[in-house]
Amino acid sequence: MGSAVFGIHATTISIEVSWTPKGRMYFIVGLPDSAIRESFQRIENAIKSIGYHMPRTKIVVNLAPADIKKSGSAFDLPIAIGILAASGQLDYSDALQEYILMGELGLDGSLRPIRGALPIALQSRKEGFKGLIVPRSNAPEAAVLDGIKVFGVTHITDVIDFFRSEQRSLLPQKVNTNELFSLEEPLAGDFADVKGQENIKRALEIAAAGGHNVLLIGPPGAGKTMLARRFPSILPPLTLEEAIESTRIHSVAGQLREEHTLVSTRPFRAPHHTISYTALVGGGSIPQPGEISLAHNGVLFLDELPEFQRIALEVMRQPLEERKVVVNRTRSGIEFPASFLLIASMNPCPCGYFNHPDRSCTCPPGAVQKYLSRISGPLLDRIDMHIEVTPMPFSAMADMAPGETSHEIRKRVREARARQSNRFTGLPGIYGNAHMDGSLLRQMVTLDRPSSALLRHAMEKLSLSARAHDRILKMSRTIADLAGTENVKAEHVAEAIQYRSLDRDSWGR
Repeated sequence: MGSAVFGIHATTISIEVSWTPKGRMYFIVGLPDSAIRESFQRIENAIKSIGYHMPRTKIVVNLAPADIKKSGSAFDLPIAIGILAASGQLDYSDALQEYILMGELGLDGSLRPIRGALPIALQSRKEGFKGLIVPRSNAPEAAVLDGIKVFGVTHITDVIDFFRSEQRSLLPQKVNTNELFSLEEPLAGDFADVKGQENIKRALEIAAAGGHNVLLIGPPGAGKTMLARRFPSILPPLTLEEAIESTRIHSVAGQLREEHTLVSTRPFRAPHHTISYTALVGGGSIPQPGEISLAHNGVLFLDELPEFQRIALEVMRQPLEERKVVVNRTRSGIEFPASFLLIASMNPCPCGYFNHPDRSCTCPPGAVQKYLSRISGPLLDRIDMHIEVTPMPFSAMADMAPGETSHEIRKRVREARARQSNRFTGLPGIYGNAHMDGSLLRQMVTLDRPSSALLRHAMEKLSLSARAHDRILKMSRTIADLAGTENVKAEHVAEAIQYRSLDRDSWGR
């Protein structure tokens, strides 16, 4: 038995092998791609290298179900074992039905790593197989799951010996997930390195606590990139469930490094602005996850947002709202998770100095509005917080006193997330205030009269959309959580409103 990965999910594939004594023809049917059709050359050399023979007969290999397209070289191992069993060289056909085998063969019979070991393990466990046999380098990744035995092998002879031995001498892979989380990579930076900018740190703390998207607007050198790259240091650690979700995506994309059994820290993806929309969102002839899915449960940082292709930005609108992306093809649609926190940065104008306290903007009339129009209104509406980042004076930069550390901020963020976790108990897929839909938001946020009056005044004066109204309510709920209060008050709403900079009349005019 084998397995095919579609998106981040696996489907069990039955490898059926038949042979007839007349002729010497090899066929693989069941919608195989080129890599699978070429496998006979690798398989024949691998079988000969270990002292067995390739039958000089007509061989037909059927990959069932036959109406699902299969791709990749990971079917080499089950096809090779199937041929040896069908030709009578191995005698344990019944045992083969109880295990999933996957692996790419070298010409000498050695096994090379495959993609998607974790999704395959999940499906194998779901369908009740006794175990999963994969290349040794993939075994730790698949073994993070309980309830399925994972055997790592380095050579096809290991597989033959495994089935031949009644004692099954090959031991299953063991992985201590607690130890994996204790070996987190050191954080790239600390907020203590940032001088001043206390209002920006406060805004990013709110974003981390509630999972809110952020747009940083400011002149060159104001510290936008520095702040964004330190943002992961204040996010709460991944749960095991989130880590498995992220690992599945990275495994399918071939982004999981061999020494990383599990994605144990929140992903931080920072693609260049020349990226294509397919690479950003996902797709291709064989659909693969894009950067927004690789950032699932983590952060997607888009520096110089207006410089990205407009089509690349526009296709992000639906994933930002629904936290998933669907890549449609003629016969099917593949869904990739995309629950990421967006941090974007941009200059306020082409020259970079619009609204600068000390330098004059040199852009011609209308240039600022034209520059801002590179980002559509609907996309801006989906970004919760628009924050102005102003350059720091020399006195603040020369101050040698250490600032508040990321550890201290992260502690408050974790406490706020814990309150949200209790509030959303029994609601799958809701991990933060930013994830609430309209109906849930009405249940969770009730404004008193002063708060309601303040929000109504802001809506009328700034001509805010219904989506902006809801995002202000979500931010208000997060601010209240950071303050440790059950009810949203007027001061919480007032602070949330000030984080909608681009809704003001002064911008671009």
